[in-house]
Amino acid sequence: MRELKVSVAEMVEAARARIEEVETEDALAMLGDPSVVFVDLRDVRERQRSGHIPGSFHCPRGMAEFWVDPKSPYFKEIFGQAKTFVFHCASGWRSALTVATLQDMGFEAAHLKEGFASWQKHGGAVAFPEPRPEPR
Repeated sequence: MRELKVSVAEMVEAARARIEEVETEDALAMLGDPSVVFVDLRDVRERQRSGHIPGSFHCPRGMAEFWVDPKSPYFKEIFGQAKTFVFHCASGWRSALTVATLQDMGFEAAHLKEGFASWQKHGGAVAFPEPRPEPR
């Protein structure tokens, strides 16, 4: 087995030490606040299977840097708004790494410390995407 210089757990720990983390209880209170955008980094299949935070914006993790950069051809206007962005994944690992990278770029954001799993555990509202129509 190949030895790594840094484990993913160490990377997440380092990211968490320098980014803003939002506790689940605080995130629940933010739902419905028009100045807050929840950004779901999970794979589309995770959203279909487990649901999502109502009103959240789906941004696949692999596109986050490209979608927030106004000079990127992939820039999404939502990230140009003066809002509070709270990124999340299932457990808080992917979102911690993503927010640390975005912070390095100069994009201010926070992440849901324990992820969508904690949101569900605490009774947070969950929406499910509309089923796609069957092809004819």
